[in-house]
Amino acid sequence: MRSRVYRIRWLPGTDTLRGTCHCGAERSADDPVELWEWLLAHPRGHRAGPAAAPGPRARATVPA
Repeated sequence: MRSRVYRIRWLPGTDTLRGTCHCGAERSADDPVELWEWLLAHPRGHRAGPAAAPGPRARATVPA
């Protein structure tokens, strides 16, 4: 059996919590019960987040 890790972290300086599923999906909320219900309902209601957006492309400089 493969272990599954669920995390709920508090965002310092706020009342916001961020839940992270074992699949990589994330969600923020003020209510820990809401986050646990969302996490434990996997896979209903969420999918893994999109791949990280690529950084800005470097511009080629052309000599004047």
